[in-house]
This record gives sequence, structure tokens and C-alpha cells, in this order.
Amino acid sequence: MDRQIKQTSLLTYWTMRYFIILLVGLVLLAATAVWWTNRETLDSRLQTVELLAQEIAARLSGPEGTIEVPDNLGEYIDKKSRFFKLGPGMCVIVTDTEGKLLYSNDPLTQEDLRSKLNENLDKAMQPGMKAVIAPIEHGGSKIGQVTLLQPTQSLTHIPELKWAIGLLLVSLTALGWLTIYLLSRKLVRPIRNVASAAREISLGHYDIQLEANAEEQELNDMILSFKEMAGRLKQLEHSRNFMLAGLTHELKTPVTSVKGLVHAVKEKVVQGVDADEFLAIALEESGRLERMVADLLDYNALEAGLVRLKREALDAAVLVPEIIYQWTLHQDANIGEPALSLPGHPVRIEGDPLRIQQIIVNLLNNIVQSRHPDRPLSIRVSLSGREDGYAEIVVADNGQGIPPGEQDLIFERFFRGENKKHAVRGLGLGLTFSRLLAQAQDGALMLRESSEEGSAFVLTLPLAG
Repeated sequence: MDRQIKQTSLLTYWTMRYFIILLVGLVLLAATAVWWTNRETLDSRLQTVELLAQEIAARLSGPEGTIEVPDNLGEYIDKKSRFFKLGPGMCVIVTDTEGKLLYSNDPLTQEDLRSKLNENLDKAMQPGMKAVIAPIEHGGSKIGQVTLLQPTQSLTHIPELKWAIGLLLVSLTALGWLTIYLLSRKLVRPIRNVASAAREISLGHYDIQLEANAEEQELNDMILSFKEMAGRLKQLEHSRNFMLAGLTHELKTPVTSVKGLVHAVKEKVVQGVDADEFLAIALEESGRLERMVADLLDYNALEAGLVRLKREALDAAVLVPEIIYQWTLHQDANIGEPALSLPGHPVRIEGDPLRIQQIIVNLLNNIVQSRHPDRPLSIRVSLSGREDGYAEIVVADNGQGIPPGEQDLIFERFFRGENKKHAVRGLGLGLTFSRLLAQAQDGALMLRESSEEGSAFVLTLPLAG
């Protein structure tokens, strides 16, 4: 069983994903900025603490080479700590060269000093504390040292900076989400319009209103293509209804005719020779109906892939004249024999001889049905091989020709031209069926040219390898 996917709107789907990607990117960027800022701040504040330690050491050097601690040293340290915003927890320790404790702004004993600093008095023993050393000198000689113990957290803690980074992160996130939302909404709007129009088409409403004024070329092309598709579907639907009506009429006419003729004979409306004539006409109409039904069944079978075609090597220079000869035997005396133009050598092709005969015979029958009433019918059939690996069979005539407005439709199923529609009964499947037969043999059937002077159809079939 397929898992059912929860549907969501395109706007929500992409906006949320873009927002999450943006948020993750900004968080990573902010974390990197905080890490880099803390590092730079720590280096800067350590330099400040070193300067403070040097200032304190300079105040403690006495004129006789002794260390003199002024009474207001604590106030001085507090003042400087507030000025440099070093925060609470700073401990100032003054020792001589022997490591004896001389001063501390926090109450410390000599024993407590060992818990604060190592034996060399140059590193803090407590975690989270940083020791900064400044020597007390007199005459170029060291007489003691000032040690500043500062919590590392206070060196990197700048509330204003963190608030600024947080505010910047929130602002960029909000601005990015708004930008993504507006862009996504702009992209989704024409897609929604197309989806709405598609629903209208599915309901059979082909007169849709879509404005192809999108600035994006891809969206504009999509809308234009959809409008063209809707117009094409409307045309096809109209043609389908029209052709279905014609198909119904063509099938109903012989049925009605047969029914009327048989009924007249049954009811003794006609008798004797007239009755025999009525039955002959009914039999002819039944045969015509049978051929139309057979054409319809053959077309459906071929389109569904149920017709099997042979693939055998044939000499078209022998096959084509035989097809023409057999077709001529079944024509009236006023239908002249087609003029053949054949090469002087064999033309080996691959195909099904029966299906090739069906195509050529159908073309010839169409020529007879569309002959010009004011001039004798002339049919020309030529065969030639081409360098691209195909043989070409051209069937041309001097008939009425196909009107320019109908030339693109003659291979459409159930299409029948205006001139032929009123002169000959049929379903309009002959050329469609013939083209499908040609394509099933890896060939093609097309109209080369048509005018008031006649028409020419070209059947191409692959040459035998």
C-alpha cells in the first residue's frame, strides 16, 4: 500500500524550507561571529589588563629600590577596573622576588597564595582564571612583581555586543523570511492560476483567462504554452464532437437505408423485379456498412498494438507493379492504368507486403474518389531508393487537390474534407490507418504537395540491410 503524502501548498512548502535553511545558515554565521568576537575581545582585554598591571607596577617602585605600597592602591585599582569595564573578581597580588605576599586587594594569606598561583607565581591554579604578570623594577633590576588574576568570563563578556548580534540575527531572519515569502508568493501566483485553469479544463471549460505578463521568462513561457494547449484541446474537442456526429451519421445512413429497403420488400410495397433491385441495393449498403465497421475495427486494433506485421525482405520494383495491376483489375474501364516509373535495378525493402498493398490501394482509391470532373484522371506512381536508407514510393494524380485549410488535418482520425464528405461515404480513417501502418514498419506517409492541379503522397519504407 502506497504511503499517503500529506499535501501542502507550494507557498508554505518552499517558504518553510527556505526559512529553515536561512535560519540554520544565520545561526551558524552568528556562532562563528560570537566565537571570533570572543577571541578578539579576549586578546584585546588581556592587553588592557597587561597595561593596568604595568601601571600598578610602576606606582610600587620606591626610590631606594624597595617596594612601596601606597595607601590608596585599592581605590586606584577599583577606579581603573570600572574604567576599563573589567568586571568583578579581579585580584591584584604584589609579591617580592622571594615570593612573599606584600599586598592583595582581596584578603589573602601566604598559604592562600599557593592555592591561587603555582610555585613560579606565573600561572593561575584555579580554572577559569587568567594570570597576567608585570615585573616591578628599579634601576633595571627586578625587585618584585604584580600579578593580576582575572576571570576569563569577564574578559569576554560584553552584553552590548551579544545583544547587538542577537538583534542582528533576528532582523536578518525576519528580513530573509519576508523576502523569501514575497518571492515565493510571486512565483506561486501564476502557478496557482494555471492549476485553476487546469481544473476548469478538466470540467470541460476551455475558455480560460490567463494573462501572460509574468516578468520571468520561464513562467511566461509556461502560461503561453498552457493557453496554446487549452486552445488546442478546445479545437480537438470540437473536432471530436463533429467527427463523432459524422461517424454516427455515416454508420446510421446505410442501416436506415437497408431497413427501409427490406421493410418495403417485406410489406409487398415492391414486388418482382423491383423487389430484387431493392434487395440488391440493400445488399450493397450492407457491404458498405460492413467495410466501414471493418475499417473501424482495424484502426482500433492497430492503434492498440494488436495487429502483427511481418518484417521480410521484398523487391519493391516487383511488388509495386503487382499491386497496381491487381488494383486496376477491379476498376471501371474509364479508369486508366497508372503510369509507373521504376528503376532499372531491384529495390530491396523490409516490410509486410499485405500492409504495403493496403496503403497503396487506399491512396489509389482516394485518387479515384477525388478526381476532377472536367479532365481525364491521370495517376503516376514512381519508385526510387534514397541515400538515407529508405525507399520512396510517390503516388500522384491530377485530381481536385486538397484545400490548404484541410492539408494539416487529412491524417486526423475521422476527418473528411468538405468535397469528399458529400460525394463519398466513409469514416475518415483511411489515411490515418495508412500512416499508422507505415509507421509500424519504421516508415512514414506524408503529403508532399497538393494544389488545384493535383496531389502527391509519399510512402517511405526502410531499405533492407
